[in-house]
Amino acid sequence: MTAPRRASTPDGGRPVRADALRNRARVLEAAEAVFAAHGTTASTEQVARRAGLGVGTVFRHFPTKEALLEAVFVARLGRLAAEADALMSAEDPGTAFFGFFARVVGHAATKNALAAALAEAGVDVRETTAGTGRELRRALGALLGRAQEAGTVRADVGLPEILTLLVGASQAAEHVGGDAEVRARALAVVFDGLRATGGR
Repeated sequence: MTAPRRASTPDGGRPVRADALRNRARVLEAAEAVFAAHGTTASTEQVARRAGLGVGTVFRHFPTKEALLEAVFVARLGRLAAEADALMSAEDPGTAFFGFFARVVGHAATKNALAAALAEAGVDVRETTAGTGRELRRALGALLGRAQEAGTVRADVGLPEILTLLVGASQAAEHVGGDAEVRARALAVVFDGLRATGGR
């Protein structure tokens, strides 16, 4: 008996029915909401209920919970990259850059929980997210470049420094938990350090 294909990989170019694609999207949307609200220990049954589908439908798309976690994780990174690309047309490059930085930090707790659950299940998170991770770094670098050209962000920082600050700010956000005021003040300190002299 042939082992089922992983739902997160293309099925050899074979056409996929439109209703199957819709169901897969519903499962991913529901899974992201459930895992964000209840943590990665939430059951597949909870995801199915949230999606309004039978648990069998969930397993047809994602044969294991790890496959579902992986798909949610990759989808989150891909969506962030798409959001960064969309911000490239923003009128104020500085606001676009700092707003996106804050958004990534806001995603930190769920993202890190997903990564930890995948690593515990033996999934190579770095390999799994290699493609979407590159896209996200590319998009973030482009936002940074626009903000520097506009004179909003200091010119002596590069993408490696920004990524390091993102990691630190994300860990800090997890540390303060639900205290939004402390998180906002901490981000303000980081942003003050990144602004070009005389920048807003």
